[in-house]
Amino acid sequence: MRRTVQRRAVIGFIALMALILPTAVPASAGESPRDSVIVLDGATSAEGIAAGRGTTFYAGELESGDIFKGDIRDPKATRFIDAPAGRQAVGMKFDAGTNLLFVAGGQTGKAFVYNTETKEAVEEIVLTTKAGSFINDVTLTRDGAWFTNSKYPELYFVPLGRHGELGEVVTRTLDDPSLVLTDPARQFGLNGITSAIGGRILIVAHSFNQALYTYEPESEVTARIDTDPLPNVDGIIARGNTVWVVQNFLNQVSRVKLNHDLSSGEVRDVITSDSFQIPTTAALFGNTLAVVNAKFDEPAADLHEVVLVPARE
Repeated sequence: MRRTVQRRAVIGFIALMALILPTAVPASAGESPRDSVIVLDGATSAEGIAAGRGTTFYAGELESGDIFKGDIRDPKATRFIDAPAGRQAVGMKFDAGTNLLFVAGGQTGKAFVYNTETKEAVEEIVLTTKAGSFINDVTLTRDGAWFTNSKYPELYFVPLGRHGELGEVVTRTLDDPSLVLTDPARQFGLNGITSAIGGRILIVAHSFNQALYTYEPESEVTARIDTDPLPNVDGIIARGNTVWVVQNFLNQVSRVKLNHDLSSGEVRDVITSDSFQIPTTAALFGNTLAVVNAKFDEPAADLHEVVLVPARE
């Protein structure tokens, strides 16, 4: 039986973020569908999405932490993992080598790890105990998982072994003073995160600064990427030198082409959809983006969905 979840924490999240549909059967990834919608059946909130194997995806119910599983060829995704009480699900990533799903835990200050074969809750990892923290997103490299904190300029690294063994958390404080928030209670800082150049470089979004930054784990150097302002930047995803930037309250995704050393970039496309309603994160399937509608403008919404759009306008 599905438990009843309190909305108080998420309504606070919506208020913070405010500062800063016909349903069609989805086409296959190669067909670049327009405005195809996949319903998260029974979800009362949503925020994160991760590409699985083939055309499979996982999406999270923000308030409860439950995980949905779907296929971009099907019009409906179903509840897959009933998370233990007290969890949240924000950004997430799937590791095909271990079948593990890594989930950012929002206001809990934790990361949650699930085995997608057994549906088992494998690990509950305390990333930080700092007051007011919000663990927002995660990316995977060959060595492990990196998580962002939207209230402090910190990244958290969880080592991942070949057989799924998890190591101790490593905290990295980014060295750019402009990343420090002046009013953390009302501002969001680090948000989406992705990796580039084989995982040797991380790219992180900063919502308040409307910007992208690179972070090099080996040297621990942070650098701002020179682009036009990216208001309402939320989740990001990269392929090669291209970064897709989800801009939640603008109801759009910008496709940003970076130069060879990732020091600068320009917006090449702005992808919109009549079906977008405060999109937050995206997963990439070939030439198709699967974008989650969080509906932060409609806290009582009882219908949440994934919207499929072409990865280029």
